[in-house]
Amino acid sequence: MIIVTGAAGFIGSCLVSTLNQEGYKDIVIVDDFSHPEKMKNLEGKVYSQKVHRDEFIQWLKENQRLVQFIFHIGARTDTTEFNKDIFDKLNLNYTKDLWNACVEFGLPLVYASSAATYGLGEFGYDDNEAIVEKLKPLNPYGDSKNDFDKWAIKQDKKPYFWAGLKFFNVYGPNEFHKGRMASVIFHAFNQIQEKGQVKLFRSHNPNYKDGEQLRDFVYVKDVVEVCLFLLNHRKNSGIYNLGSGKARTFLDLATNTFKGLKMSANIEFTDTPIDIRDKYQYFTEANMTKLKSIGYSKPFHTLEEGIKDYVENHLVGHKYY
Repeated sequence: MIIVTGAAGFIGSCLVSTLNQEGYKDIVIVDDFSHPEKMKNLEGKVYSQKVHRDEFIQWLKENQRLVQFIFHIGARTDTTEFNKDIFDKLNLNYTKDLWNACVEFGLPLVYASSAATYGLGEFGYDDNEAIVEKLKPLNPYGDSKNDFDKWAIKQDKKPYFWAGLKFFNVYGPNEFHKGRMASVIFHAFNQIQEKGQVKLFRSHNPNYKDGEQLRDFVYVKDVVEVCLFLLNHRKNSGIYNLGSGKARTFLDLATNTFKGLKMSANIEFTDTPIDIRDKYQYFTEANMTKLKSIGYSKPFHTLEEGIKDYVENHLVGHKYY
């Protein structure tokens, strides 16, 4: 039995789909299941049980003998939410409870961290656990993820195998429900469909031209392949970056979205919203050496390959994965 928390969400539902494709059917899915749009992510998926997130820790204590592996993907991910109490409850303390249960019952745990922990990148983007204490996230979401990473590293008692995955800018199918927090590719596709053009944020940093802000965009199908690798690997515990390893510009992103629709690019620029302007990352790029050093060798989709698959096989026709 495999547990996937956040199973109705973006990455979680794609992970369930990939597990199904690999023959795993005894999957317990955990979420709050109250969002009708998110529930569409689960249509056609095979699983053995649904457990509400508020009941999961108690459920785990009663059913731990049946559990083989836990993927803790569920989290509050809204970077525009500034109520620290929400993040302390759902991201920090909930994950501590799950970690402690995994220690008690001898269960392996993979949990979702985030590249938001790196802040403005003052200390680079290396998944070196020695720098975790120094990192300065830009919002309460990033703080909650870094606070748990710091806590996990300090624990004397750890699960026999654990991995914290620092997701970079993940995009791909099953993010229809995410609203403002959906990927820029998703928003670009919708803008093209509605108005025939894409609006990108103007640069407010003299070191970057408009549209040449750089991010590490990683396709969700690559993210879940790494999860599958760790399911079978179960050694070399620690914190790992999970990006493509190659920073690309927002202009590249928009241009390739137009290309996926076989249209000429039509791009305009708009000011970055005031509420996120001083917290805006102009460059992120995952150093992927650590993951490769433990044996992960599958190639990641290039931005061109990922956008082409996402647009043609999922966004056009509103098709889930």
